[in-house]
Amino acid sequence: MDLKLMISFFSLFCYNSYCQSDILEKINQYMSEKERYEELLFVSIEEQKMYRIESKKITHIYDISTSKYGVGNKKNSNKTPLGLHIIKEKHGDNVPINGRMVGRVFYGHIAKIYSDSTISKTDDITSRILWLEGLEHGVNKGENIDSYERYIYIHGTSEEGRIGIPSSHGCVRMKNKDVIDLYKEVSIGTFVLIL
Repeated sequence: MDLKLMISFFSLFCYNSYCQSDILEKINQYMSEKERYEELLFVSIEEQKMYRIESKKITHIYDISTSKYGVGNKKNSNKTPLGLHIIKEKHGDNVPINGRMVGRVFYGHIAKIYSDSTISKTDDITSRILWLEGLEHGVNKGENIDSYERYIYIHGTSEEGRIGIPSSHGCVRMKNKDVIDLYKEVSIGTFVLIL
């Protein structure tokens, strides 16, 4: 059997069975009975990937980028918070791809997108925003640790070449096409688990 074909076959097998069951087991250990979900976004800090899960099956895998400062919940730490969140708000319905938003508003500027390891001087938030609210008091909700008050988003970025490498200032970055596609599919109230 051709080596490329073998690798493809192994990847498909892993995605559909063993790896999927590992991911679902990790999620189920974290989620309580009262937090049953039909749909969930699982952000893996270790893998720098986000898994979209529907009816207990992984339906999409996205490359993402979390904080270059690591994980944490403190205000002004620029770290990515762990734990269970929901999508509280969505912004950017009519923003064109790569449109730069400031304060969640598009003023007509299209960001330059870097496909190499360039670090943008402006840390652009582009295309779409999914604003997260923490659900766990003392973990990601409450005074000085509140994900919503810290403006933790899932959003597009001008630093597409750095996706897959921890590079953000706390948010979960995605490629612009990916975040637009995801935005159309998920609704306010969807669970987001970051571990």
